[in-house]
Amino acid sequence: MKTLYLDCGMGAAGDMLCAALLELLPDAQADDFLKEINAMGIPGVHVERRRTVKCGIAGTHLAVTVNGTEEHSHDHHKHPHTHEHTHEHEHALPHHHHGSMHDIEHIVRSHLVLPEKVKDDIMSVYGLIAEAESHAHGVPVTEIHFHEVGTLDAVADITMFCLLIHRLTPDEIVSSPVRTGFGQVRCAHGILPVPAPAAAYLLRGIPIYAGDIRGEMCTPTGAALLRNFVTRFGEMPLMSVEAIGYGCGAKDFGSANCLRAMLGQSGSSGDEILELSCNVDDMNAEETGFAMERLFGAGALDVYTVPIGMKKSRPGTLIRVMCTPQTREALCRELFRHTTTLGIRECAMRRHVLERGLVTLDTPYGPVRRKDASGFGVSRWKYEFDDLSAIAREQNISLRDAAELVEQSKK
Repeated sequence: MKTLYLDCGMGAAGDMLCAALLELLPDAQADDFLKEINAMGIPGVHVERRRTVKCGIAGTHLAVTVNGTEEHSHDHHKHPHTHEHTHEHEHALPHHHHGSMHDIEHIVRSHLVLPEKVKDDIMSVYGLIAEAESHAHGVPVTEIHFHEVGTLDAVADITMFCLLIHRLTPDEIVSSPVRTGFGQVRCAHGILPVPAPAAAYLLRGIPIYAGDIRGEMCTPTGAALLRNFVTRFGEMPLMSVEAIGYGCGAKDFGSANCLRAMLGQSGSSGDEILELSCNVDDMNAEETGFAMERLFGAGALDVYTVPIGMKKSRPGTLIRVMCTPQTREALCRELFRHTTTLGIRECAMRRHVLERGLVTLDTPYGPVRRKDASGFGVSRWKYEFDDLSAIAREQNISLRDAAELVEQSKK
């Protein structure tokens, strides 16, 4: 599958993410893309591609100016802040540094010529930022008014990233753990800890680390883009890389201040799954069977039990649940609710599966579903058990004989 891998070892900000993705395009296409952005109609905004070198690595820095002025940086990247207002805004494009969600949506929906999917993505990213700022400041989302994140240069950053993702069409986006930096950052509210409260909220559940650089490495905008688009976080998957892009920040450090993007092909059969397991020695067979039923109902890929010997020479049961990262929390709740365990172990792994399909065959005995599977040089199929068992009961024959009847009807 087409995979985009983001190396966020130097954090993440909107301009660095955009610059890295822009480098994945051939030069002519990248130039055309910037012409399109500059002609899109974001008032006063001009985006310029500047070649730069960080610790010997050539990359791209995107300079966004509004009415000829490039926004300054408080720290490592542009940093968003909010304040609260209750007055109404006009329905014109905001040319000031304050903007509500209504202002942003007015720009995106009414003035930008973009595919509807891209507009939806832009508003989804802003929705995440507004939610994070609302949580950080303890005010309703409707009262959130953006400072720099609401300015037109930030609209350009988020628009560019969403449109570049639309153009690159990756099947999955994988990101490394994200470096946040440490220390403090100055903003309109005063001095805040790094990561800033909004960024910290957006990064919950995402693997992060501080690193050894004092300052803000991941902005709320960068965090929101990652949260909205990244399929999973972890190590770079096994992939054949076709293009590499480097998006550079403005500052210089001992390490190359770049965010790296890699685009290529990864195995379509591999995906990440989790194994949740626990040991119990005080449940009967009926309770265990009911728990398995509930776990399947909550989205488990597979549930199975293994008889084991436990402490004090007690016979017990090992319960194993295979699931996706997205269903982990729900399945942990079900395990605690329906078993007597006091703890759950988790192991991350990758699985390789055959491509699967379902075909319905018309037979004299009624429709019969056939499950097909192929890949890795093999191909196999089997009839759906429920359909075969129905034929076997009606004809008073065995399952094997029912399968033979279906086979003969195809000839």
